[in-house]
Amino acid sequence: MADWQDIPGGVTAPQGYRAAGIAAGLKPSGTKDLALIVSQNKAIAAGVFTTNQVRAACVDYCQQRIQANPTDIQAILCNSGQANAGTGLQGWDAVLEKAKIVSQSLGISPDAVLIASTGVIGQQVPVDKIQAAMPDLVAGLSTAGSQIAAQAIMTTDLVPKTVALETQIGGQAMRVGGIAKGSGMIHPNMATLLAFVTCDADVEVSLWQQMLRRAADRSFNQITVDGDTSTNDMLLALANGQSQTATIQESSPEAEQLEAVLTEVCVRLAKAIARDGEGATCLIEVQVHGTEDQPSAQQIARTIAGSMLVKAAVFGRDPNWGRIAMAAGRAGVPFDPRQLDIRLGEFVLMHQGCPQVCDRQATSQYLHQDPVIIQVGVGEGAGQGKAWGCDLSYDYVKINAEYTT
Repeated sequence: MADWQDIPGGVTAPQGYRAAGIAAGLKPSGTKDLALIVSQNKAIAAGVFTTNQVRAACVDYCQQRIQANPTDIQAILCNSGQANAGTGLQGWDAVLEKAKIVSQSLGISPDAVLIASTGVIGQQVPVDKIQAAMPDLVAGLSTAGSQIAAQAIMTTDLVPKTVALETQIGGQAMRVGGIAKGSGMIHPNMATLLAFVTCDADVEVSLWQQMLRRAADRSFNQITVDGDTSTNDMLLALANGQSQTATIQESSPEAEQLEAVLTEVCVRLAKAIARDGEGATCLIEVQVHGTEDQPSAQQIARTIAGSMLVKAAVFGRDPNWGRIAMAAGRAGVPFDPRQLDIRLGEFVLMHQGCPQVCDRQATSQYLHQDPVIIQVGVGEGAGQGKAWGCDLSYDYVKINAEYTT
């Protein structure tokens, strides 16, 4: 039984956080495009960032800020509409100017502000519009502002992504909340994926970063939509200590409990991103067992979830298990094909390396379910892993063929 409960509120569910979203005129659509998350007091920050060599200015800025002083962060500003990637020195200056605008509006240091962007690569962010919108954005900060902030960071997303969980640590309620955006250009390591997590626990600084890294590896780095890793991916997490719990130290039961809740929040946000993949009609969950260790299982699961042929077969409701076997075999993890088991839901398609007789019509009908569960066994090892993706539809091509036109 899970040692937490779902609660409303997203990033403003933990104590001491407010959020807001506004339409600042950054998107041609006129929809909300600027979000702000603020902690009442200075918070410990951790971050995980894209491994793409072509990185948005805000990615380098946030990484530098967290490395320099992770204990004094108080605000996150995110714009959608422009990625601020491939924008040269002007893009870097825009990041610094945005941090300055937030700091002046909130009365905090510019070094206490983290900056994120998402949208079209190669377009400069109209900082003047952010400057003009800032008074209304700050005025809109609220403990009920998480949902509108989640809407403001969306690009091709169809739905906002938000979650919050509560647990008990030392007799005190402790909460973790999060919002995320992502729909296309999704493939680990990290993906066009932005995720912001808040927590009201007090955590040892280096431990908070370690926890977030592991949580990312089990969640955001286990999803894929189209095999492309973005220039702007970042996962930022703040912990402000407002819950009044004792400082959580490494190798303690409290640390294990907090990490479990943090990971669950990240997994739920990651699955929501995969389900909302551009043009997707269903979520695909791949479960792998029988490897020597967890990373090997995760690697096989990620390869199957990312296979364009598997994704296309699911969209066509074609129970072509040969594509699953192919993807498992090219994942780079050695296993004996004579031990390969494959299931779609409860339908056994291969057992001990041999194809099984099954009702093809019923199996095809299963692929109309959401989510579609693919189970793969490769041996007798203790390793287990999961990955999430989505089917590949005609609409994916249409959306991305016309992205800037």
